[in-house]
Amino acid sequence: GYQLQQALRDELDSRHMKKDVTTIVTQVEVNPKDPAFDNPTKPVGMFYTKEQADEISREKGYTFVEDAGRGYRRVVPSPKPMKIVELRTIKDLLNKGNIVIACGGGGIPVVKYRNGYKGIDAVIDKDRTSARLALDLKADVLLILTAVDQVAINYKEPDEEKLKVMTVKEAKEYIAAKEFAEGSMLPKVEASLDFASKSKGY
Repeated sequence: GYQLQQALRDELDSRHMKKDVTTIVTQVEVNPKDPAFDNPTKPVGMFYTKEQADEISREKGYTFVEDAGRGYRRVVPSPKPMKIVELRTIKDLLNKGNIVIACGGGGIPVVKYRNGYKGIDAVIDKDRTSARLALDLKADVLLILTAVDQVAINYKEPDEEKLKVMTVKEAKEYIAAKEFAEGSMLPKVEASLDFASKSKGY
């Protein structure tokens, strides 16, 4: 958040645009009974060899998976975002003309109790949280940046096909056919599908 805030402020200053930029540490409510807690899929942290991963798993009980031929990474639960706790503050700042950086890294996962919120060990997918925020703000557009130029089917296969456009129907078919990797491109496509379906009425 700090780096984005500084970069945006520097760019605004260079263009002589008087606009404030702020970053909000954002809590995101999740359901403690979300099925994701029984099936960790979100890769986090550094890469390890098979031997290193096995040793850490024995010591700490972590779950590791092989990640796209690059080594082994720990996976943690990735529950769906239900509610952005600081939504009202984000709206207030936007309505006053500020640029707001929020939900960094998917936000801090919290569970609601009778007397408030408490953090829980998980990582919310940042794309799903972005879609939740975009829907709550009634945004016109959701942009998701990736390390690849386009979404592809048959990824890294001889018949790989890059997709310039994908309909809601096609996205659902590709998801059903398991064309997109869990913890990687799948949540990006699902987030886009969720936003397109709920904001445009498909």
